[in-house]
Amino acid sequence: MSQEKSTYFPSLKDIKVAADTIKKVSAVTPLSPSIRYSNQFGAHILLKREDLQQVRSYKIRGAYNKISSLTAEESKNGVVCASAGNHAQGVALSCKLLKIKGTIYMPSPTPNQKIEQVKMFGEDFIEIKLVGDTYDDAYHASMLECEAFQKTFIHPFDDKKVIEGQATIGLEILQQATEPVDYVFIAVGGGGLAAGLSTVFKELSPNTKIIGVEPEGAPSMMVSIQNNKNTELEHIEKFVDGAAVKRVGDLTFNICKANLHAMLTVPEGKVCETILELYNKDAIVVEPAGALSISALDFYAEEIKGKNVVCVVSGSNNDITRTAEIKERALLYANLKHYFIILFPQRAGALKEFVVDILGPNDDITHFQYTKKTNRENGSAVVGIQLKSATDLEPLIAKMKQRNFYGDYLNNKPDLFQFLV
Repeated sequence: MSQEKSTYFPSLKDIKVAADTIKKVSAVTPLSPSIRYSNQFGAHILLKREDLQQVRSYKIRGAYNKISSLTAEESKNGVVCASAGNHAQGVALSCKLLKIKGTIYMPSPTPNQKIEQVKMFGEDFIEIKLVGDTYDDAYHASMLECEAFQKTFIHPFDDKKVIEGQATIGLEILQQATEPVDYVFIAVGGGGLAAGLSTVFKELSPNTKIIGVEPEGAPSMMVSIQNNKNTELEHIEKFVDGAAVKRVGDLTFNICKANLHAMLTVPEGKVCETILELYNKDAIVVEPAGALSISALDFYAEEIKGKNVVCVVSGSNNDITRTAEIKERALLYANLKHYFIILFPQRAGALKEFVVDILGPNDDITHFQYTKKTNRENGSAVVGIQLKSATDLEPLIAKMKQRNFYGDYLNNKPDLFQFLV
């Protein structure tokens, strides 16, 4: 890591220049009060609605600020990025608006819906290349093209101009807020948004506590700050895809380490609960990363009472095909969905007895699969049961054991459980 890279902090002057640069393409998104969350937490909760950007995430800010800073020669050579998500859409729209040719590398399994979105924003100014099975495959291919054709790589987070572009959200919040802001909760993936926003607040509102929020299965910034060095994780849970990275940026790590008040990890199941709540109760559609900041409120419930709190809703590019998985994870987190191996005794009518006499009146079988194709009336089965209340679990297990139906509980056995969820 170069000395320049290790000591870089964005200046307020450069961030204000970025705000002027992007003002024609990036919406000043609302800072909207949430009556429901304010009542729930006894605080004044405001949502910074970056999900309402044209590309449905804040990524247009950094991408446009970076691409618009290129020299005439760099613009002529074109740009390259690797992304299967919001960054690709931000780059695509920026290329079209600035009339610069761009190549966007995406992993081959990328859903067609995401590919079509990128095409729509970039039109004839971008070319999409599907390469490999993972983001890393796409990234390595993109770097080879940059080297071969002297093209500029547009990094999703570890770039000065990208950080300065994302920082403009901080300027907007402070301009829009009518009272001093006590807390800002913000999702952390690679760290570009957190690095930029925290710089603005440290300069203009130093008493505001900036809380970075990561998914529990991908705590790369938290681990790096704890280790006092940028640390790559060996394995991550990719469900919160907009905020799941193995290694944060070198630039962003140093800024976040200096500026953030704290880092918090949130279970993926809690994120799913928040997604469903926002949709069902507020008619707000968010992607998993977009729900992270709001999901964090439960873990700060005591500290934020009576405070002015901002949650940055970072994006809404949620794939509708994930709805079943989101609901499943939410139920599991709430301790309402449970999987068992049920041993049906060797007697006629055992299945009927299980349904009528063991299950409660509000219990619902959501999964049933015999482990063998023969002798079904008297074999063992994997059964998924949804409860109305988490307190119903222990009585249900007790009844199973009493009548010799209980085989095993699968929720706490990850090696087996991964095949069910």
